[in-house]
Amino acid sequence: MNKMTEGHTVKRYDGEMTHLHQLVLEIGNLVCDQLDRAVQTLKEEDPNEARAVIERDKQVNQLDVQAEEALITLIAKRQPVAKDLRELITVNRIVTDLERVGDEARKIASLTICFYDNDASRPNPQMTRDIMSMTEFVKQMVRNSVESFDELDLQKAVDVIRVNEDLENEFKSALRTLSTFLIEDGRNIGHVVHVVLGLRALERIGGHAKNIAGYVVFLVKGKDVRHEPLEAVLAEVGPGSAFR
Repeated sequence: MNKMTEGHTVKRYDGEMTHLHQLVLEIGNLVCDQLDRAVQTLKEEDPNEARAVIERDKQVNQLDVQAEEALITLIAKRQPVAKDLRELITVNRIVTDLERVGDEARKIASLTICFYDNDASRPNPQMTRDIMSMTEFVKQMVRNSVESFDELDLQKAVDVIRVNEDLENEFKSALRTLSTFLIEDGRNIGHVVHVVLGLRALERIGGHAKNIAGYVVFLVKGKDVRHEPLEAVLAEVGPGSAFR
């Protein structure tokens, strides 16, 4: 039980919310592991393990369905309003974004199959270098966003939103680097296109982490800041971040 679930007058509701809370954490851990494994298959040029990652995405989908069913049941039984309803809306949105992180990890695993499961020429390892470095970036963003939900930590949520701007710069830098491979040899275009898709998947994962951090602000402060600039988010969070 965390700050979000503690102290409700209906103890059974506390238990149901705790179950949902644990489902969110389980999905978060699973998709982070999926991302790790997907990029590792690319690094090790292992299409068989990439297929295993793609198959394992079914577990993410199953947890997504479990969370949705639990939400629907809880809403039907408790008919929540005010803060309780805000909690459920937040959990629903977070689960959706985490499931999409799993989808993007699956796309990266598919790159491994595309590059290394045939007799075609393989990409220069330097082309995929930025995928490796960006993965560490976005994986930490996802972990921190889930932790900010677990702990209702506004500062950690704001840090994720702030770091997303750095991720955008990393993405643009990686695109510039890839352009040099095209200048050197136009035959690299096929590999470059696929690497861009991998980088784009990582950028989207960062976006999902930012969304989750924004949901935490919504949960604590009651305001949707997903589309607000960082300065507006900082102004909204301000001093004092107690859950109310």
